[in-house]
Amino acid sequence: MTATLVQETSSPPPGPVADRTRRLRRRGKIIALLFVLPALLLLGALVVYPVLFSIGRSFFDASGTSFVGGDNYAEMFRDPATLKAVRNTAIWVVIAPALLTGLGLILAVLVEKVRWATAFKLLLFMPMAVSFLAAGIIFRLAYDEDPDKGVLNAAVVSVHDAFKGESSYPTARARDGQGLTKDKDGSYRTSVSVSPGDAVALGLVGVRPGDLPGGAEPAYAAAGREAAAADELRGVVYLDFTPGGGGEQGKVDRRESGLPQMKVEAVRDGEQVASATTAADGSFRFEGLEAGSYEVRLPSSNFAPPYEGVSWLGPALVTPAIIGAYLWIWTGFAMVLIGAGLSTLPRDALEAARMDGANEWQIFRRITVPLLAPVLSVVFITLVINVMKVFDLVYIIAPGPVQEDATVLATQMWLVSFGGGNNQGLGSALGVLLLLLVVPAMVFNVRRFRRSQR
Repeated sequence: MTATLVQETSSPPPGPVADRTRRLRRRGKIIALLFVLPALLLLGALVVYPVLFSIGRSFFDASGTSFVGGDNYAEMFRDPATLKAVRNTAIWVVIAPALLTGLGLILAVLVEKVRWATAFKLLLFMPMAVSFLAAGIIFRLAYDEDPDKGVLNAAVVSVHDAFKGESSYPTARARDGQGLTKDKDGSYRTSVSVSPGDAVALGLVGVRPGDLPGGAEPAYAAAGREAAAADELRGVVYLDFTPGGGGEQGKVDRRESGLPQMKVEAVRDGEQVASATTAADGSFRFEGLEAGSYEVRLPSSNFAPPYEGVSWLGPALVTPAIIGAYLWIWTGFAMVLIGAGLSTLPRDALEAARMDGANEWQIFRRITVPLLAPVLSVVFITLVINVMKVFDLVYIIAPGPVQEDATVLATQMWLVSFGGGNNQGLGSALGVLLLLLVVPAMVFNVRRFRRSQR
């Protein structure tokens, strides 16, 4: 009786249960696949197919009809423009991620000690909200060589002029045959020797009356003063131009203005023996001169062109300038990620180090940086992947004449394929090269994420 009850209450054979479990699992996989299928189709259409098509297209010529094998890859490394793009890409990969990771680390540590840390982070992260197109236009204007347009050159010129000053009359010149001779260095000197007791009138043209320094006075009174003393040489530097017409060339007329702040030198036997600066009416004088013959010289510094600043977008500086714009955009990104890692550090370790007498630099170098190493590596590799694909900033900021000097692989791929080269075979080979360079960094990042999850 007992055996019969046990047999009746025992569970059914395991076969049907196992089959039902397998059916449920199979059904769950099918449902999951149906949900993932649209994303997989989109990924295949936008990523997998273009990659496979580019690999196949790289083995054909520009027209796409003739199979050329590896000729495009060989041509890629023979083309000077492509080699320059590879070099510039290497510069980007070496410099930009390292600078960004370092800046992000420093700012993340410093922000922790700032009272308004959230506002400061928001301020630094705001450039990430600006598109690369808008950022490129902003920095194209900021780097403009004209100080009246480019804010950087305006600042550089202001600092330069504050310490070195600027020439007073960059456009001034002497009339031919009016007593002044131009030297090779751009200075002017009197054609005829003069002696102490003489008075000279040095007329210049090429200066608009509106460009005269403030406070300039008529030169007529200075030219008509009493004779100079026996050991004195006098003179006047004036604008040999009468507003409204009239006047006589080579003679100081009543309405002609003196040229103030002009440097004047007395020269004897090729050596400067005295110097002076003209007054508001253009007058000057040298006192205590020995008897003999002298020349009066207007040094070239009076006529030097104004300092125009730095050619930020010239061939030498265009790549560092674009990297600077990239730093402005991505520094906030690096700071926020590293700051998030910094907030997870064990505070007891930091406090224990302080109690043991370690200073802040030792704590930063021996504790903070080693503990942040996984975060720093992820930030660095992510930025490496990003800079390899940089295109917008280079294409927008670099002017046409220096586009080749600033080109990177992404811009070179576009220029070769669609920007005038019309060689999609070579462009596809460049795309494949860029993919091969990016894939190892992506694999490293994925493995790092998996290790951190475990």
